[in-house]
Amino acid sequence: MTGHFVTLEGGEGAGKSTQARKLGEWLREQGEEVVETREPGGTPGADAIRALILDPDTPLSALSEAYLFAAARADHVENVIAPAIGDGKWVVCDRFIDSSLTYQGAAGGLGVERVRAINADAIGDHMPDLTILLATDVDTGTRRAAQRDGEQDDRFSVRDAQFHEKVAQAFAELAETEPDRFAVIDASQPIDDVAERIRATVRERLL
Repeated sequence: MTGHFVTLEGGEGAGKSTQARKLGEWLREQGEEVVETREPGGTPGADAIRALILDPDTPLSALSEAYLFAAARADHVENVIAPAIGDGKWVVCDRFIDSSLTYQGAAGGLGVERVRAINADAIGDHMPDLTILLATDVDTGTRRAAQRDGEQDDRFSVRDAQFHEKVAQAFAELAETEPDRFAVIDASQPIDDVAERIRATVRERLL
């Protein structure tokens, strides 16, 4: 029995966390067992790495970021994602390898293929079955991110608009090169409309 692995990707303020939660709720209503998780994080070890990665006051190069993300991802895959999929559960993850490919690879200047290679052992054969790319313009995403309650600025949210434009362009290019895995959804629409588009995509692709 094999489960399904769905990731949600996009820039700052795209609504990934909200839509991941809504998708998990809907899948449970369909009678599915669901593990909702996020990156960086998902295990005690990965959460400890998350605190370091996101701290804007700790200087890190793009290469250091890439290796830290890969280390957190390895622990996450081994201890959460792989076991859940093996048990026939759905895994819904807020960010995964595509965030590393775009943030450190494209916008950070390391190159997408170099970051992909760094993550090869961490992921093994556990690539997502479906990646939902929540697309929104940088200005809208930045404004939404600034309005989130109870969240401090992290290492990436404080980057300039040029950095986030590179991230958005890189996500679009990844989606274009892997249309069988990606589904691009306009995240500027109302939350419930976006959620319905995601549900329709999951029904079409995986149910």
